[in-house]
Amino acid sequence: MNNTIEYIQKGDYLFPNIAMDVPSGDIGKYGSMRLKFLQNERRGKYNALLLSGKLRAHLLEINSAAKEQIEQVVKDMLAKNPAPDKEQYQMEWVRHISGLTASAEEVVMRELIYA
Repeated sequence: MNNTIEYIQKGDYLFPNIAMDVPSGDIGKYGSMRLKFLQNERRGKYNALLLSGKLRAHLLEINSAAKEQIEQVVKDMLAKNPAPDKEQYQMEWVRHISGLTASAEEVVMRELIYA
């Protein structure tokens, strides 16, 4: 194992050639909400994640988990409370699905985003 550090010269200065392994992807709606919550309400956890380099991975995970949970909760709610026929009652169907999605988001936000 070679422990030497390579340097890049920029003008009169030498900078270490260090690359961080940061996950790529969009943190999305729920990741952004989690980020704002951590910055405003959980400063210690935010700083710990930021300094350890795990903040972006945490936000990506939260966004993914929130989307999956919302999808599952909506499916469960549809099984218990079926939507009207989409072809015949389009506006009622949209209203029903929007209401279920809003309810599912409330549950997930309380359990995942603001926990």
